[in-house]
Amino acid sequence: MAGPRQRIEQQPAWVLHTLPWRETSLIVDLFARDHGRVALVAKGARRPHSQLRGVLMAFQPLLIDWSGGGEVKTLARAEWLGGQPLLGGRALLCGYYLNELLLRLTAREDAHPRLFAAYADAVGALARGEAESPILRRFELALLQDLGYEVGLATDAATGSGLQPDARYLYIIERGPVRLEILEQEQDGGAALGEQPLVSGQTLLDMAANDFTRAETLLQSKQLLRVLINHTLGGQPLQSRRVLKELQEL
Repeated sequence: MAGPRQRIEQQPAWVLHTLPWRETSLIVDLFARDHGRVALVAKGARRPHSQLRGVLMAFQPLLIDWSGGGEVKTLARAEWLGGQPLLGGRALLCGYYLNELLLRLTAREDAHPRLFAAYADAVGALARGEAESPILRRFELALLQDLGYEVGLATDAATGSGLQPDARYLYIIERGPVRLEILEQEQDGGAALGEQPLVSGQTLLDMAANDFTRAETLLQSKQLLRVLINHTLGGQPLQSRRVLKELQEL
C-alpha cells in the first residue's frame, strides 16, 4: 500500500547504486542525510541529452528533489555540488565496499545522519588519496555503532572494569571483550574461546578513541570488525570484498 505523497527538496545525498529501468530511465538507490536509503526512478536519465546523465554519479555529493508516496519515488531534480575528485583504482573499489555495506545493512527510509557524515568523511578521504585501511576501519565501526550494534570497546564485559592496555582480550560477539585469563578460569571458557578474535587492550582503547595509527591496532581492528560485520550480515559474502581480495592476490 502506498504511503502519503511527499515532496522533498534540496536533500544532501549520495548515489549508492543505479539500475537501468525501461528504455531510457534509471532506478537510483540514494543515501540521503535525513531520509536514509531511498529508491527513486530517474525518468529519461539515460537519454543522450538528459540533464541527469552526467549528474547521477557515485561518490559525488548531490542535492536531490523527489516526490511520491510509494516504495519507489520519482526524482524531480539533481544538482551536483562539485569539489570532489573522482575515485579511481583501489580507492574506487573501497568506495564500492562502503556502498555495498550501506545497501546490505541499512533499511529503506531509515535516517542515519551520523552515518551519512561518516560516509562523506570516508569518501572525501579516499578522494584525497589517504591510507585506505584506517578509512575503512573508521567507517565500519561507525556503521556498526549507528545500526545499534553495541560494540563494547573500553570495558571488560566480565568485570565491568576498564581495559588494561597490556592485557589480551577475547572479543565475544554480543557480549564484548573479556580478559583472556578470566575466560580460562571460567568453567565454559574453552567453549567460549572458539574462533573469537583475540585483541590487545591497547587496540580496543585505540578503537574507542577512533585512533588507527598503530600498526597492531590496524591489523587487529581489521580482524575484529570483519568478524562483527560478517555476523551482522548473517554470513552472506560481500562481492566488493571478494574483488578486493582477488586484487591483492595478483
